[in-house]
Amino acid sequence: MTRRWTQPAHRLSRALTALATATALALPLGLAAATLAATAPASASTPVPSPVVPSPNGRGNVILNLFQWTWDSVAAECTSTIGPAGFGYVQVSPPQEHVQGSQWWTSYQPVSYQIESKLGTRAEFQNMVQTCRTAGVGVIADAVVNHMAAASSTATGVAGSTYGPDSFPGTYGYNDFNDCRTNISNYQDRYQVQNCRLVSLQDLRTGSDYVRDRLAAYLNDLLSLGVAGFRIDAAKHIPAADLEAVKSRLTNPNVFWVHEVIGASGEPIQPSEYLGSGDSHEFQYARDLKSRFDGQIKDLRYIGDNKLPSDRAQVFVDNHDTERNGETMNYNWGAKYTLANAFLLSWPYGSPTVYSGYRWSGTDTGAPGATSTTVPDASCSNSQWVCTQRWTEVRGMVGFHNAVDGTAVTNWWDDGNNHIAYGRGATGYVTINNTGSAVTRTYQTSLPAGVYCDVVAASDCSVTRTVSSAGQFTATVPAYGALAIHVGALSGSTPPPTELGDVSFAVNATTVWGQNVYVVGNLAQLGSWNPASGVALSSASYPVWTGTVDLPAGTTFEYKYVKRDGSGNVTWESGANRVATVGANGALTLSDTWRS
Repeated sequence: MTRRWTQPAHRLSRALTALATATALALPLGLAAATLAATAPASASTPVPSPVVPSPNGRGNVILNLFQWTWDSVAAECTSTIGPAGFGYVQVSPPQEHVQGSQWWTSYQPVSYQIESKLGTRAEFQNMVQTCRTAGVGVIADAVVNHMAAASSTATGVAGSTYGPDSFPGTYGYNDFNDCRTNISNYQDRYQVQNCRLVSLQDLRTGSDYVRDRLAAYLNDLLSLGVAGFRIDAAKHIPAADLEAVKSRLTNPNVFWVHEVIGASGEPIQPSEYLGSGDSHEFQYARDLKSRFDGQIKDLRYIGDNKLPSDRAQVFVDNHDTERNGETMNYNWGAKYTLANAFLLSWPYGSPTVYSGYRWSGTDTGAPGATSTTVPDASCSNSQWVCTQRWTEVRGMVGFHNAVDGTAVTNWWDDGNNHIAYGRGATGYVTINNTGSAVTRTYQTSLPAGVYCDVVAASDCSVTRTVSSAGQFTATVPAYGALAIHVGALSGSTPPPTELGDVSFAVNATTVWGQNVYVVGNLAQLGSWNPASGVALSSASYPVWTGTVDLPAGTTFEYKYVKRDGSGNVTWESGANRVATVGANGALTLSDTWRS
């Protein structure tokens, strides 16, 4: 939400603008490091983190930004669509208590750090995280840490907390906000940008130890619920050193996060400043996509030039701010918007985020049916929700992205205008036609001979492309259309989905008040040895703690039990790592006793 609005008189909405758990193919550098550095106790009996493994659905590093979706609707979508499509992560809107109001930007005005918002309760949030993890999808939380809500008088948040000018009882008082209490007027002035108020939002004194500790406590609470990482909202308005100090206080200081830093030419604050604590969004990438698809796409091959390093850049076609302010493309661009997402998911620069929001009539428009305190569950049967993740082209290109990861661009071709084609090693090939007429031609690839499914045209392989022994195929690409094939989707040989079975855990373990028991292990579904991402077990049969995890039949895995309290303190059971193998029928029942 660090958007620099050029009209200061705009309302508060104009001030507002997604991995350290289970991972899979082609993680960005920051994400891979975060996963492998997951903390474990330092003793001879502690587990040694092993290389992370792909989840059963072969997911990679694509993030899906489900903007203003409730926790229950995200959970359902993880199971029905996000996991099966191969998305690695889902980014959700800020989960903390916020001001009342139906507008979307109310989610970006914190009132307290209770996990109670118009998108759902704490219990619903935790269930969402667990449900998505079971589906092979990590959850990234949008974290608002630069400011608290604007206030000219005392008011009440959606969960009942009171707040007012420089006053958030039990959380912050007058001295916890920066001395500059006027609005930013000059974006060329670093001091103003990072110390004054972003359109009346009360700017936190992030240089103080108390504020840093309080922010870390909030993020640690989310980590204890199993989130995979954070998008740091309005990072541009916080000194990079302050964010590094906050991150160092986390229970997992290597957790993935990505900074929202909207760099603009000539401004003193740039995204590269923040790479010391995480990745950054590369806004210029999205701007370039808009200008190219509005003109000529032949130079898209140079889109990574003069930008952040590819392994530190998070890229997108649009997000909840830029779709409204005209900075980038949005769903109203129709077929060209779909083509831009196809390019995003096929070109080897940065880690992509696909945006999925809703139709809006004005910049403040809240989610369909939103009231001052609640948002109805999102539903793709309601045409007001865009549901980008369900488009055949997007699902197909997520699979393409995962299949071609790590391969270089080969066989680039363009017509000097708006028709381009390129391969990804000997693994995939894509062509994009950004013109109003269908184009028929013969394409040269580096693919082996075979009959390939066109993953853009259909999800059931009903449209195929035959590559000859010379690596060529002839096809007609529709007006404003694309075509994509890869070795993971061959006609007649597409492997059936991996069957998952229920692995039942039960451990007899006594606890003290505030402790809960989790199972962690060497698989993504078991948190990759990260206690903050372990599977929470139920105390319904105390002292026996129980839970179920879906794992593929025949899988051999290592695991241990841990006790964790509300402050994030972790106690590991003693002894060597436990080892088990899922039966050929997908069933496994484990009955264990805590080892003191």
